[in-house]
Amino acid sequence: MFSFFKKKNPADTAAAPAEPESPERGWREKLGFGAPAAAPEPAAVPVEPAPLPSLSPVSEPVPVERGTWLAKLRTGLRKTGSSIAQVFTGTQIDDALYEELEGALLMADAGVKATAFLLDDLKRRVKEARATEPAAVKALLADAITELLRPLEKQLTIGEATPTVMMVVGVNGAGKTTSIGKLTRHLAEGGEKVLLAAADTFRAAAREQLAVWAGRTNVEIVSQEGGDPSAVTFDAVVAGKARGRDVVIADTAGRLPTQLHLMEELKKIRRTIAKAQDGAPHEVLLVVDGNTGQNALAQVRAFDDALALTGLVVTKLDGTAKGGVLAAIARERPVPVYFIGVGEKLEDLETFDAREFANALLA
Repeated sequence: MFSFFKKKNPADTAAAPAEPESPERGWREKLGFGAPAAAPEPAAVPVEPAPLPSLSPVSEPVPVERGTWLAKLRTGLRKTGSSIAQVFTGTQIDDALYEELEGALLMADAGVKATAFLLDDLKRRVKEARATEPAAVKALLADAITELLRPLEKQLTIGEATPTVMMVVGVNGAGKTTSIGKLTRHLAEGGEKVLLAAADTFRAAAREQLAVWAGRTNVEIVSQEGGDPSAVTFDAVVAGKARGRDVVIADTAGRLPTQLHLMEELKKIRRTIAKAQDGAPHEVLLVVDGNTGQNALAQVRAFDDALALTGLVVTKLDGTAKGGVLAAIARERPVPVYFIGVGEKLEDLETFDAREFANALLA
């Protein structure tokens, strides 16, 4: 079992907590303390405060059973991994095997640099292990892919700032708004108070789509019909602070990295968020469509240069033979991959694990 996100425990950094401002607010109420209920005593009689109950762990969302998720991941990566796995159906290890593997990795959009790195690393591992069977080489390739992808592993952390402000970007059609909805659902189920900002005022029905997700997850949304995206995000962050929300997520309009004037608008939104709250946005997430292969790497480069990305959400890996692009990202622009998606359902978006991904790819 593994958690969808990590909640920073206030006990790690806080000293003795102060009393909450009201029974409706504060971390004490969130952890089940409630407000002091003792009736006032006569002034002449000192009253010892009642001992506080022991600190209970912060609730986290119940994740999908690991076996269920891994089965979905294996199925989702079948289009990408089948041609790679076929390389190891032969009976000997020779130059032909490595040449065939090179072609399979390139066809999976692993890219020239990552492919060359993996082949060199694999040959070293085969020599050190004195492997003689293709099946053994396949297992060593899984190790090599795991090691290459390991720097991409990172878990989303909530609670280092209140609210934690996330800015979500991506091109149209990547699944940005849907991914926000899934993430919101997981956060809400984990006890986090979420506020959404409908800053995608460019695309028709984007505000309505986000509002549907807000209704499904019972969270609030800040929106303006035809409003300025920067103004919407500013209002949302200010409202999140005033209402004691744990997380504010801003859905921005889809942008192609070649649309420089529109990319400038994203930079403006980022600056506006920083004015609304010092240190924000705390997360700048890019949603990329796994179907786009090497174009996904180009998007990562462009958005990272413009906005300093903190993480990626890679969607639609179940519908592509180009899932090897994660290897290219790891080799050329290792922005952490927080989540990967292999379907449309809520449980089809999960945290990225390098070993799980490598094993599923070669299953």
